[in-house]
Amino acid sequence: MKTLHRTAPEQTKERALLVGLERASLDHWEQAESLTELGELVKSAGGEVAHTAIQKLERPTASCYIGSGKAEELAGYCGKNNIQSVVFDDELSPAQSRNLERIIGRKVIDRTQLILDIFAQRAKSREGKLQIELAQLQYLLPRLTRMWTHLSRQSGGIGTRGPGETQLEVDRRRVMEKIARLERELEEVRQHRSVQRAGRLRQHWPIVSLVGYTNAGKSTLLNRLTDAEVYAADKLFATLDPTTRQFTLPNKQKILLSDTVGFLKKLPHHLIESFKATLEEVAEADLLLHVVDLSHDLYETQITAVNTVLEEINAFGKQTVLIFNKIDQVENPALVEHVLRTHQHSVAISAQTGEGLEQLLHEIEHQVRSWRLRVKLIIPNNETALLAELHRTGRVIDKSYIDDTVHVTAHIPPQLQGRVKNYMVEDHDDSAHSGNGPAGKASGKTA
Repeated sequence: MKTLHRTAPEQTKERALLVGLERASLDHWEQAESLTELGELVKSAGGEVAHTAIQKLERPTASCYIGSGKAEELAGYCGKNNIQSVVFDDELSPAQSRNLERIIGRKVIDRTQLILDIFAQRAKSREGKLQIELAQLQYLLPRLTRMWTHLSRQSGGIGTRGPGETQLEVDRRRVMEKIARLERELEEVRQHRSVQRAGRLRQHWPIVSLVGYTNAGKSTLLNRLTDAEVYAADKLFATLDPTTRQFTLPNKQKILLSDTVGFLKKLPHHLIESFKATLEEVAEADLLLHVVDLSHDLYETQITAVNTVLEEINAFGKQTVLIFNKIDQVENPALVEHVLRTHQHSVAISAQTGEGLEQLLHEIEHQVRSWRLRVKLIIPNNETALLAELHRTGRVIDKSYIDDTVHVTAHIPPQLQGRVKNYMVEDHDDSAHSGNGPAGKASGKTA
């Protein structure tokens, strides 16, 4: 008798319906691109986009985000077309999520929840997993009530004394306790990173951080420069865990080059908060390499989105080289000439082919060379704005408080020299000026 071998059925991808609002006050192309990006997020999470629905509304409705009639229409479409999940382009309130699931009868996900799911899939390090779990719990906490809507409620009272309410309070307390524990563990991670950074400062090597929109090509560039073999793929958020590699420039200057998580429009604020331990690497960097996908139609919008996140983490205004990547995919050569002409300290490259890397290394050398000014400052206590700017755009090596003044030793970028010249004093610590690192005299000379 012949034995029949059955092959396991191929796992089908979860079919998703995308939903967005078209608002008259917003640019049409930007709205369309936001939904396209949402579709890419669904694919990155392992699903497939079955259909996209758009409703014209000036603002979301308080109860359902979309109109209740539109929600009923989507319920019918999902039933006829085997849709498992409905994904909304903005973050939904707990009430909106609850009402939509009741009407549509399908799993309802918002953009924030989708991003958290992708992050949970990609995080590999203990630190990354801690950060994602914290962000997920912070997202979950105000939505716990939604989790208990299936429980029966007793008719007594005003509707707040059902059997689910007691369990809800227990769950809320447990979630808050877990959030507190995760925050303590991440604070330990932050302190550990602080010790690591202090060690790097003692080496006097400039710290250079790659930043940019997700899928701009940061990891590919890091691999091209350092042979780091960091995972790089044509998908959103391919890299979550930061990678730092030593790199020697052609002029023999050693630098530390770090890759970071990609940024995104509508990046949830509590996700940024959770990833502060990682994003501090950007805030503490001496030089930022802002990688831009020039082949993307809305590359300027992506530059703005990255700058918005940099402002949130107190890193905007740092010395920056703008790297226009993927020029091998740009059909119009005039666009490359245009962006180089209109943006200072910019280079055009292809991290994939290596084109333009020589000009990039030359620009990095030039920028790092300007970091060799070391100053000793005595600043009045009330100059809080200047002190904050020193921390944000410079590198503070030592700081002490004496009477009504702050004594600071720092490496500063050229644009800050005019701001601090009235507070400069002679720095007699010549031993710190030796080696390859950024070092100079308080008089303004560079090493």
